[in-house]
Amino acid sequence: MTKIDKTLVSELEAAAFRRLVEHLRTGTDAQNIDLMNLAGFCRNCLSRWYREEAGTRGIEIADPKAREIVYGMPYDEWKAKHQKEASGDQKKAYDKGQHKH
Repeated sequence: MTKIDKTLVSELEAAAFRRLVEHLRTGTDAQNIDLMNLAGFCRNCLSRWYREEAGTRGIEIADPKAREIVYGMPYDEWKAKHQKEASGDQKKAYDKGQHKH
């Protein structure tokens, strides 16, 4: 097995992050509420984590810009194109969840 140094680990993690973001951009049928109910995070969480990590490095990224990085377009545009009204069952499942972030 190839020895993996810290630089390669970072490169692999960055590549996996880019694949996740691309998957979320193209998987528009998966609504944020579905992601929250199943995985405990959504596109908005991911964009917030990105913004917060930038902040720990002294880089300020406004929330709308961080969301655009994850969504691949302005958030309002994505919502208009892809977001559907949450069903009663989705809302109930969300309310039952422990969404503390």
